[in-house]
Amino acid sequence: MKRARIGLMAAAVLAVATVAWAQKPDFSGTWTLDPEASGAPAAGTGGGGGQRGGGGPMTVKQTADTLTIERQGQQGTMTTAYKLDGTETDITMGQMTAKASAKWDGNKLVITTKSERGEQTQTWSLDKGLLTIEGTGGRGPTKRVYKKTTT
Repeated sequence: MKRARIGLMAAAVLAVATVAWAQKPDFSGTWTLDPEASGAPAAGTGGGGGQRGGGGPMTVKQTADTLTIERQGQQGTMTTAYKLDGTETDITMGQMTAKASAKWDGNKLVITTKSERGEQTQTWSLDKGLLTIEGTGGRGPTKRVYKKTTT
């Protein structure tokens, strides 16, 4: 009887862990800023031009262990890759290098970047087909909402 109870409890824990793992969103696709939902001016109207992840579209590729983001910049395509297990990696931000780590907090992805400008955090979440990236640090709190334009 005791073994049966332990077996049932182990199965329940495994089921809950499997459901929690399955809830991690896939951010893959091409995303375009929704200026109205973000409370920001539209791309090309002066807001967000120099901000990382500003108004232009971005293409996100996600695997089980890596998130890769491609954006068009003044010098061409900029690609940034993050390990999803919290491992710190070097990334290029313009002409400087920063240390970045990404890890899951439930169904949200938290990306922390440390550079000579200080520490910045981005929290990525998906809700009703919209990607929301909330940031802290740098120039203060930010919120950008993106619509998916391709899968």
